[in-house]
Parts: sequence; C-alpha cells; structure tokens
Amino acid sequence: MRIGELAAKAGVSVRALRYYEEQGLLVAERSPSGQRHYPDSGVDQVLLIQQLYAAGLPSRSIRAVLPCVETGEATPELLEWFTAERDRIDRQMRDLASARDRLDSLIVGATAVWRSGRPCPAR
Repeated sequence: MRIGELAAKAGVSVRALRYYEEQGLLVAERSPSGQRHYPDSGVDQVLLIQQLYAAGLPSRSIRAVLPCVETGEATPELLEWFTAERDRIDRQMRDLASARDRLDSLIVGATAVWRSGRPCPAR
C-alpha cells in the first residue's frame, strides 16, 4: 500500500510515517518512480510504534524492540531491558491512577460544595 493509504488506515499523518522511516522504525519498498510501498503488516507496525512512543520509549529503544516483535526472539539483555521498561510503565500507571483518584476526590468535594449553595473560594 502507498504512504497515504497506510497513513489513513493507521490514523497517522504522512509526515509521521516519513519520520518513522527516517528513524529506522518503518521500512518501505520503493517503486521505480520512487514512491513508497508498505506491506499490509505496516498498519500493525505503525500502531505498535505509536503505543511504544506513548509509553515513553525513545526511537532508539523502539528500534531495538521491533526485530524481536517480528522474530519472537530476544537476547537476555533485551529481556532484562523489556522487563525494566514494563516495570517503569507499571509505575507510571500507578502514579496516573493515584492522580486520577485525587482528582475524583476533588470533584466529589467541589460538587458537594456547589450543590450546597455555598460560594467557592476565589482562586
């Protein structure tokens, strides 16, 4: 599929795909006229790249992960690194859940004050 079709199917911009290619995260075949062509698996690969970026991994780390996704194989060092990254993400999730819970408490308290008719203090 061509770059525009991959962008539409993956829900990303063409610019993002070009960036992923520059970073060595995505590989395109080139037609004789120079147009990029991606395999159907490109959609899943782009979605994985986006997930890993959203989890805070830099492109160099994502580049190390992608071959393991394709082959299912990893060195002991990579497995150790994967575990450390997973643990970091778990900590982030706990921290975000804690922040969400505190916001929920603030919302409940502020809603009770608002419903009671008492004025909120000035900011």
